[in-house]
Amino acid sequence: MRPSKLVLFVSITVAAGCSSPQPQGAVAPYNPGKAPLRVVSLDFCADQFGVKLADRASIVAVSPDATRDFSFMRAEAKGLRQVRPDAETILALKPDVVVRSYGGGPQMVPFLERAGIKVHQIGWGEDFAAVRTNVREAAGALGQPARGEALVADFDRRLASLKPAPQVSALYVTPGGVTTGPGSLVDRMMVKAGLVNFQTQKGWNPLPLERLVTEQPAMVVTAFFTAQSPHQDYWSQARHPLVRQMLTDLPVARLDGGATACSGWFMVDAMEAMAATGRSIHAKTGALPKDLQP
Repeated sequence: MRPSKLVLFVSITVAAGCSSPQPQGAVAPYNPGKAPLRVVSLDFCADQFGVKLADRASIVAVSPDATRDFSFMRAEAKGLRQVRPDAETILALKPDVVVRSYGGGPQMVPFLERAGIKVHQIGWGEDFAAVRTNVREAAGALGQPARGEALVADFDRRLASLKPAPQVSALYVTPGGVTTGPGSLVDRMMVKAGLVNFQTQKGWNPLPLERLVTEQPAMVVTAFFTAQSPHQDYWSQARHPLVRQMLTDLPVARLDGGATACSGWFMVDAMEAMAATGRSIHAKTGALPKDLQP
């Protein structure tokens, strides 16, 4: 081989992580009962499961959002290497398992699998069963099934021991000025916490400002209202004086933004916080809010 061609060959090999991609369909055999030696997570949802369930020494890299304030496991993720979800970078890290929810886009999974890298996809769901499934499947992919079962057991224990509020009306408010109604995961969390969702329209919709002029909930539930969270749009309804006044005058359950995302076990933290705020209202008044009285 001529020297110039040899240099080119070595450069390409190094850039590709010192390994040649395997033919399509030739995914290396993987034993889910054996803990992988090298784990990489590609987005902040995947970070939660990787950081919680994998051995820290096995975590090669996490996403750049792993330590952001909307990442529940942000404290535990500090000190871990952060990489962007681009194919060349991932190949160079030589992971045994890549955990993702959306990181890298739709073409990332087939690309990595052609290179012989196991990819575990974090699922999504709108109920508590999805939480159990996500934990168990991620734990299995990371070779830590016992940790997964322990985490699910703790999740179920805390759900069972949750002391709900006595049907206190509440409005969920995001910095973007939207709220959610019946059928969403946040709504199910509110119901489990003993709250009655002030928003009656299904799906995610703008805050009901016209209704709030004449009628208000007993409390407000907020998430992501922190300094590092995405800035509110200037025209966001969350900036409306009526909403700002509510946040000042009414009891507010200020949730860790990370506790409401990614269908994870940590949502029980949010439910406990909502229930505690609702119970405190009832304890002070000794009666149900006016809008819920017979």
